[in-house]
Amino acid sequence: MKARILVLSLCMAGWAVALTDFVTAQEAAPQVVVAKPLVRDVTDRDEFIGRFRAAEQVDIRSRVGGYLQSIAFKDGQLVKEGDELFKVDQRPFVTALSQAKASLAVANAGLTYAQAQFDRVNALVKSGSQTVATLDDRRRELDSAQANLQGSQASVDRAELDMTYSRIVAPLSGRIDRHLISVGNLVTADQTVLTSIVMLDPIDFYFDIDERRLLSYAEAARKNGSVLQSGGGGLKVSVKLGDRDGTAYTGTLDFAENQVDAATGTLRARARFANPDFVLQPGLFGRVELEGSNSYKAILIPDEAISSDQDERVVFVVGKDNVVSTKAIRPGPRIDGYRVVRSGLDGSESLVVKGVVRVRPGVKVDPKEITLPPENKDPVESAPLTAVNAE
Repeated sequence: MKARILVLSLCMAGWAVALTDFVTAQEAAPQVVVAKPLVRDVTDRDEFIGRFRAAEQVDIRSRVGGYLQSIAFKDGQLVKEGDELFKVDQRPFVTALSQAKASLAVANAGLTYAQAQFDRVNALVKSGSQTVATLDDRRRELDSAQANLQGSQASVDRAELDMTYSRIVAPLSGRIDRHLISVGNLVTADQTVLTSIVMLDPIDFYFDIDERRLLSYAEAARKNGSVLQSGGGGLKVSVKLGDRDGTAYTGTLDFAENQVDAATGTLRARARFANPDFVLQPGLFGRVELEGSNSYKAILIPDEAISSDQDERVVFVVGKDNVVSTKAIRPGPRIDGYRVVRSGLDGSESLVVKGVVRVRPGVKVDPKEITLPPENKDPVESAPLTAVNAE
């Protein structure tokens, strides 16, 4: 019995030693995925949040008063410049025009009579049969008749203009809003808003630039032979909508305000985009990107490889004999799904990109090497990369 207990104890001790050795081996050499950074020429791109606005917008009002007679559009449709939108009852204007034309005919007859009287008296004065004072009276009557004719002609022109204004047309091409007043209602001249129209092609995007990046954009504009405020320097921009699957729309920076907002320290800028399909709508939010630097050679690593050490950002480097050490880095912007490293790496290092939580400085690891793709569309853990054993 004692022999059996002794044998069992020895077996359990052996298993414990084996288990301890196994755990120690696992802790001593955790498996990690390593990769060398990407090194290539890139251009920094700055991102801002902004909102689309119509390049042109107008509220439609009637220039004459009266009762609305007809509506010639469907709510929300696209209209072209010159299309008829509304018509005010024209009958009062037809009557006014007829009256003005009648007054013009009377004035024209009065001028003809005054001219004849003046010519007759002028001939008599020359023969001595009439006085100069009478001639002056006829001249005054002739001038009055000419002025009366001009006034009557102005009344006709105004009546014709009111007749034209009774037919309300689109002042620009774009998408019209719903009608805000129905047929039969009284329209007050220059006051009642009937509807509105917004121009959709082109369309503008407004966003705010901070002081730090404003100077670099202004310098780029000067190099292009322009200024930021009046032409944007021709800087190319792209914008993405928050609910779109990565679709980017390309436009040009064409305007910036003439002073920095002292309260926010920003300058409002405008980019203009072609919008032939009317996909972009006024009021939509978007993220706009601008080139923030000239092309330069950059070191790119995935965000998954970056850790924090107090107030520093560090990466784990696998060196000689597969021993891990840390290097402090200064990260920059994201480009193609990777993080630019401003300083701390030269591009030849083997970095831990998967399994970072299982390593610490001085630990020996079992590395599996991969090659980073040109664009990091997915996290390293799910990217379709082929791993090979490190030599």
